[in-house]
Amino acid sequence: FQVKSENKKTIWNTEEVPEGSEFDDTWDPREKPEYEISFKQHVGTEDVFFGMTGKDPSTACCEDIVIKIKLPETKYSDITLDIQEKVLDLRTPKKKLLLHLPYPVNSKEGRARFLSEEEVLEVTLRVSRKLDFINFS
Repeated sequence: FQVKSENKKTIWNTEEVPEGSEFDDTWDPREKPEYEISFKQHVGTEDVFFGMTGKDPSTACCEDIVIKIKLPETKYSDITLDIQEKVLDLRTPKKKLLLHLPYPVNSKEGRARFLSEEEVLEVTLRVSRKLDFINFS
């Protein structure tokens, strides 16, 4: 057995550690909030009526991921949100959510808004896809 890393004292390679595991904290007593994930597509009349662009209703053709997180009794100023390519990390004084995202996202193009009447944080993230015959832009 040979260690591939340059530092001979390491017990594993960085490739062996799952992405986002640095956020896992099993000792944190805060509860996990309820959340829902949905996907959003940008379609025009050429998609709806004629099917000209080849888009279908699957998540493979969606451009955005929308995550709605219920945060009762939470103020906007108490929310800490960290978005990385495959991980969403949300922390409040009472709740904690570590969510491994189904697709890689562009963390710099996302947006979040807090709907205070509904006590919901809505996070919209742009999916980062390679160009193929379906995803042209």
